[in-house]
Amino acid sequence: MMTLPDTMKAMVLTGHGGLDKLEWREDVPVTRPAAGEVLIRVGASAVNNTDVNTRTGWYSKAVRGDTNAAATTGYDGASDADGGWSGALNFPRIQGADCCGRIVAVGDGVETARVGERVLVRPMYSPKDEDADALVTFGSERDGGFAEFATVESRNALRIESSLADVELASFPCAFSTAEGMIQRAGLGAERVLITGASGGVGSAAVQLAKRRGAHVTAVTSPAKAADLSALGADAILGREEALPEDAFDVVLDLVGGPRWPALLEALAVRGRYVTSGAIAGPIVELDLRTLYLKDLTLIGSTRQDPEVFTDLIGYIERGGIRPVLAETFRLRDLHKAQEAFLEKSHMGKIGIEIAG
Repeated sequence: MMTLPDTMKAMVLTGHGGLDKLEWREDVPVTRPAAGEVLIRVGASAVNNTDVNTRTGWYSKAVRGDTNAAATTGYDGASDADGGWSGALNFPRIQGADCCGRIVAVGDGVETARVGERVLVRPMYSPKDEDADALVTFGSERDGGFAEFATVESRNALRIESSLADVELASFPCAFSTAEGMIQRAGLGAERVLITGASGGVGSAAVQLAKRRGAHVTAVTSPAKAADLSALGADAILGREEALPEDAFDVVLDLVGGPRWPALLEALAVRGRYVTSGAIAGPIVELDLRTLYLKDLTLIGSTRQDPEVFTDLIGYIERGGIRPVLAETFRLRDLHKAQEAFLEKSHMGKIGIEIAG
C-alpha cells in the first residue's frame, strides 16, 4: 500500500466565470476516504461540456444563449443559485466528471482487497440512503477527476479489466453513460435513429451504442467529420445546415437544440420518440403543439441514469464492443488549453487529460 501524501496537485474551480476561475494548485489537501468510500490515484480524466457549462454558470435559467457564446469569459447575469446541475455549488470545487485510476486506500466498511483495483468512476448517481430523485455528479456536487487523488463511494468505483490506457478509458464514463442513458430511455432497438452533434463525445458514443442495438444511424455533422463518423458506424450523414427529411425517423437523440429544433420533430415518424440531454446551440426552442399531438410524439429529457447504465458500459468496454474516440491529450496543468481546444469544436470524440506520472 502506498504512503499517502498530505497534499496534491489539482486544477481548482474558484467560482462561476471564465477560464481564469480555473486555478492550478500544488497544495490541495488529499482527502482521506470516509466510511464506505475509496481513495483513487487518478490516472486520467477528460473534458466534457458539463465541465465548461458548470464553470460558466450556463445551467442558470438566466442564461438563454448557446454554450459557446461566453465559454471563455463566463455569462453575465448567470446566477450562482442555479449555476450547477442541481443548483448552487460550493467553491472551491475540483471538476472532472471522468476518472480512471487505481484505488490506493479504503474507508471503514470497504474490503481492503479493493486496494490496487483499476476502476472507472460512475459519473452520476443518487446519494445513498437519500431521495431517489437527488442527483450527484462527480466533479460538480463533489470533487472530481481534475486532481491527483479523488474520493468516491466504493459502490461508484467500478472495477475495469482492459488493455486500454488510462486516458482512453477516461474517455468513456461521462459521454458514454449520457448516450447510453438516452438510448435506454428511448427504448431504441433496430430502428431508424437521427443523432445530432454526432462528432462530439456524447454524439460519437451514441453512434456506437445505437449500432450495437441494430439501429440504422443517421448522423448530423460537418463535412470534415463525415468520413470519421462513417468509419465509426454511421449509415448515413447529413450536414448541419442540410434540410432534414420529414417523417423519416423513429427516434431522435438530440444534443444540440437551438433554432433548428422544430425540424427535429418534423423529422420524426408518427409515434416517434425525441430524447434530449443537451442544448449546445441554445436551450430556448419553439414548439408547435400540433406537431406534438397530431403525430403522437413522445418527448423525453434524459439526465438521471439507472445504475445498470454504467454497469452495462463496463461490460461493453471489457468485451470490446465499444472503442474510445480520443482526438487529443493534454496535461492537467494545461487544462486551460484543453478547454480552448474543446471549444473550437474541430475535434472528433473526446479530449483527454493525463494526470498521473
